[in-house]
Amino acid sequence: MTHTVAIANQKGGVGKTTTAINVAASLASVGKSVLLIDLDPQGNASSGMGAERTSGALTTYHWLLENQPLVDIRQTCPPGVDVVPSDEALTAVETALMTAEDRTDRLRRRLDAANTHYEYTIIDCPPSLNILTVNALICATGVVVPMQCEYFALEGLTALVNTVERIRNASNPKLRLEGILRTMYDPRLALTQAVSRQLFQHFPDIIYRTVIPRNVRIAEAPSHGVPVTLYEPRSKGATAYAALANEILRRHANAEKVTV
Repeated sequence: MTHTVAIANQKGGVGKTTTAINVAASLASVGKSVLLIDLDPQGNASSGMGAERTSGALTTYHWLLENQPLVDIRQTCPPGVDVVPSDEALTAVETALMTAEDRTDRLRRRLDAANTHYEYTIIDCPPSLNILTVNALICATGVVVPMQCEYFALEGLTALVNTVERIRNASNPKLRLEGILRTMYDPRLALTQAVSRQLFQHFPDIIYRTVIPRNVRIAEAPSHGVPVTLYEPRSKGATAYAALANEILRRHANAEKVTV
């Protein structure tokens, strides 16, 4: 079964891109075929995976706006993940889509036309509920929401959950909220514990048991152009992301057993 997972949160600085690249790398490390789509004009997932971003490199812009074939754009990066890189030109795609007939499902059409056979497609969404994020949600089978255990994060989570629900009802019945991931987690803080309790009260079935701790190796890895799982595989951050990937795989395996 193919899984298309959007990593989304309209709040920036919550570990969204870090989660996208390290989940992709961790899935690849256990033998899964993985495509990582950088759908953020900042292009942090691209640089964090060591993708080429020179002026002549083809990017998500050329794929979505100029209909360049995916096979010409994707780059295989060191962890064995195929990456569709992005840069600031993707902002022009967002503007062009606003008046396009297929403005909300351009990405789904491009993926269908590419006829890929990846077991996992991971989409790093921009930090907003804009037209690019909507495109990701319309072609996704699941959404993973990284968030810090802060009260403002709870408010943003409600907006995202409502958006997922609307898109599922209107355009993509396969879409579901797969899991909420607690990032930059510090169990010593009373606020962290209080917000965690609220999350388990409201979303008991979808909170990942794995938490991503604050870890300096996670912060250092992007400057080396590799995921933390390769930069320092024995670090707490790398171990946590490997555990998260295993938890994602177990959940998918259990869900597939139920549907058989």
